[in-house]
Amino acid sequence: MANNETTIMANGFTIVELLVVVVVIGILAAITIVSYTSISNKAVAASLQSDLIGASKQLKMYQVINGSYPIDLDCAATPVAGTICLKASPGNTFRYEPNTNGYQTFILTNTHANTTSYRITDNSSPVIASAVQISCPAGFIPIPGSVTYGTNDFCVMKYEAKQSSATVPVSQADGLPWTAISQTSSASYSHNVAGCVGCHLITDSEFLTIAQNVLNIPSNWSGNAVGSGYIYSGHNDSIPATSIVADNSDSNGYANTNNIDGNQRRTLTLSNGEIIWDLAGNAWEWTSGTATTGQPGIVGEPGYTWKEWTGVTNAGTLSPNSSPAIIGLAGSSAWNSSNGIGELYSYVGETSLRGITRGGCRGMTYTSGVMALNIGYLPSDTYSYIGFRVAR
Repeated sequence: MANNETTIMANGFTIVELLVVVVVIGILAAITIVSYTSISNKAVAASLQSDLIGASKQLKMYQVINGSYPIDLDCAATPVAGTICLKASPGNTFRYEPNTNGYQTFILTNTHANTTSYRITDNSSPVIASAVQISCPAGFIPIPGSVTYGTNDFCVMKYEAKQSSATVPVSQADGLPWTAISQTSSASYSHNVAGCVGCHLITDSEFLTIAQNVLNIPSNWSGNAVGSGYIYSGHNDSIPATSIVADNSDSNGYANTNNIDGNQRRTLTLSNGEIIWDLAGNAWEWTSGTATTGQPGIVGEPGYTWKEWTGVTNAGTLSPNSSPAIIGLAGSSAWNSSNGIGELYSYVGETSLRGITRGGCRGMTYTSGVMALNIGYLPSDTYSYIGFRVAR
């Protein structure tokens, strides 16, 4: 019996041996997962680049035949004239940005599941889209550049600037936007963001780059398709009749608006999957732009008036061009306040220096929107409904 017991014990595993086996299995599993992830990432990158190379050839062939690149992408059964159908591989999404001044250049971005992006231009090979990769200061998000507005990828405050101290702005959900500040002070204080070398008051071109980007995302529209219904325009009514605090949860886009649906959603999604708060509504935002003569408007108007972009009869000479028509999206030249883009406040006869504010504010339901433009304030003006945003 003793011999039998000895035999049984000799054929078993000790706890140490079992632990060694478990550890080895764990190591092998980890190696397998890492290898699979690496292979998967390479496959995604290859798919994105292959799509771009093929699409670029189609675009260049179109340019040879027609003398310019197409105005937009359209894969309908009967495409709109001047458009082209480019189909990406499953899981990938194209974003086409032609230079609307003659349509002689373009940027085409291909994104996989809002995580990995590659980009090609009319004169370059596919490269990884740095807007997905660039490092931004705390509270800032990356923004893909735009050929339309001549911008490279940059960072911008996710939220309207809040006041950290007497002269230091910060981007955070907590707190009311920093208002009652002039354009002059906004520009000066924008350099003071903690740990941010190169921070500055957002430029007109940068603001319009963001507007163009969010206008091209279906989920930002009430009809879940670009141009369908209206684009969400933030806190723009008088309930409450003040600016309001944001929320740390991007899924709570109606925070503090007393709404659960409708046009007052405060969050907009970018092509790289980032979320920006209060680009429209809540508080006007100074940009670094100024104007004297050359304001867009209506010939013969007696002074400053609100008007629809579709009613403008004098395009003016502002640079960059602020008209929705320049965005290059199908139908954008016909969009007005009913589409949620906002209105224009200007005077073509102005000759004095004026600062530029964008986006609208609370209590301005129809005039607020991502394309809203107000050129009526002096750079030294301070009002409780004008704030700012910092870029880098």
